[in-house]
Amino acid sequence: MMKLVVVILALLCASMPVQAQDLSSDELAERVVERRALEAVIWGMPAVNYDLMYQAMVRDAKGAPNQIVYWSRLLDWKNQTLTPNPDAIYLMPFFNTKDVGPVVLEIPPAGDGSITGSIMDGWQSPLEDVGPAGVDKGKGGKYLILPPGHDEKVPDGYIALPSETYGGYALLRSILKSGSEADIAKAVAYGKRIKLYPLSQAANPPATTYVDAIDVVFEANIPYDQRFFQSLDRFVQSEPWLLRDKAMIDPLKSIGIEKGKPFTPDAKRQDILKQAAQEARASLDARYEAALSSPYFSGTQWGLPVATGVVTELAEYFSKPDTYSWDDRGLLFYFVFSGIKHLGAGQFYLFAIKDRDGQFFDGGSTYRLTVPADVPVRQYWSAVVYDRATHALIRNLPSSSHSSLNPGLQKNADGSVDLYFGPEAPAGKESNWIPTGAGGSFEICFRFYGPEKPLFDKAWKLPDIEKVR
Repeated sequence: MMKLVVVILALLCASMPVQAQDLSSDELAERVVERRALEAVIWGMPAVNYDLMYQAMVRDAKGAPNQIVYWSRLLDWKNQTLTPNPDAIYLMPFFNTKDVGPVVLEIPPAGDGSITGSIMDGWQSPLEDVGPAGVDKGKGGKYLILPPGHDEKVPDGYIALPSETYGGYALLRSILKSGSEADIAKAVAYGKRIKLYPLSQAANPPATTYVDAIDVVFEANIPYDQRFFQSLDRFVQSEPWLLRDKAMIDPLKSIGIEKGKPFTPDAKRQDILKQAAQEARASLDARYEAALSSPYFSGTQWGLPVATGVVTELAEYFSKPDTYSWDDRGLLFYFVFSGIKHLGAGQFYLFAIKDRDGQFFDGGSTYRLTVPADVPVRQYWSAVVYDRATHALIRNLPSSSHSSLNPGLQKNADGSVDLYFGPEAPAGKESNWIPTGAGGSFEICFRFYGPEKPLFDKAWKLPDIEKVR
C-alpha cells in the first residue's frame, strides 16, 4: 500500500507545473535559448528556405551566383524543393549584386513561348512578377536588380527593382503548349532565351551560363535540427540587417548567431536547438491544418493555407509601420518556395490533405478526383501529389502529377476528367493515375495557370477527392 501511495505522489508531482523559482540558473538560461530558437525558426523560415536552395545550386548542381539553374525536361522527384510544379520547365536565376553591382535579368517577349514567375530577394519577398502576368505584360523586358543602398541613376530602358538583400533568385516557369516531347523542347529553348548579366557589362553582355539540374538530387528540404540554424547563420553573415528586423539581433545572439562571429554550438546547445526546431515544425504543421479547415469552396476540403494579408505585406516589403506578420510568413514558406507579387494574376493554387469524409490521405489507399469540364484557365490545370511530411515530391516515384496538357489523358463524355491517386493504377486507368507512396501520408495541390473569373467568383467548383471503396 505504501508503495502505491509513493507512486501516486510521484505522478502528481510530475504533473504539476514547474515554478520558475524551482529552476536553476542554467535551466532558466536553457529555456530562454529554446524559446528564442523556436521564434527564430518561424521568423527565419524564408531566409533559410532561400539559403538551402542556394546551397543546392552550388553543391548539387555545381552552379555559381549570377548563373541560371534549369531543368531540361519536366522535373521529377529529384527536385526536392517545396511543392514544385512538375508540369512546366523550371528556370531559376540566382543573382548576387555584392561584388558585381546591379544585375540585369532579361525576359523575352511572349509569342512562341511564355514565362510565368517572380523575382525575389533573399527574404523571398517578390520584387516583381514577370511575363504576361507581370509588369512587362508579355512584351519582355530588362529587369534591373539593384543592391541595397544603390542611389545611382537607373539607365533608360530598364525596369528598376531595388532589393534590400544582395542575394536573391527568380522562379521562372516556361509554359508548355502541350505535353508532347516537341513542345517540351520548345519550352526549354524559349526559356534559354532568358539572360542574366551585370549592368556593368550591358554594352557587350557575356553569354549567360545555364546549369542543367535535371538528373541531380537538388536537396533543398528544410531540416528541423541544428542545420536550420547553420543555414540561418550563413544568411545573417552574408546579408545586411534590415531595420524591421533589428529586434532579432539579441535573440539570435543568445542562441549563438552573431554577425562577424562563428556559430559553434556545443552538443548540449545543439540538442536544445533541435528540440526548438521540431517544436516549431509541429506548431507550423498544426497551423497549416487549421488554415485548411477554412475551405475555399464551401463544404469542401480544398483550401489555400495562406493568410491573404501576408501576401500583400510580402509584396509591399512589410512597409506598413504597424504590421509585420512573420508568423503568417513563416507558415507560407513552410510549404512553398516562392513569393508572388500578384497572386491570382498568373497562377492560383488550392491544397487538400483530407478526402471527402474528412480523413487524411493515406498513401496505401486509392482515391478519385473528378475534375469538372471547362476548368477556368487560359493555359492549363494540374494536380500534383506531395509528401505530407516534407511538402516535397515523394521520393523514388516515376511521376507525381497530371495536367490538362498530358497526351493520352482520358476524358469522360461530359468533358470531365477522373484522376486516380494510389499505390497502384486501377485497371484501364493508367493514363489518369498518379502514384502515391504506400505507408505514408500525402497532400495534393491543384494548380490553375492563367486563372479566370469563374474560379474567383466560384461559379465553377472543384469537388472533393473521394476514397475508392
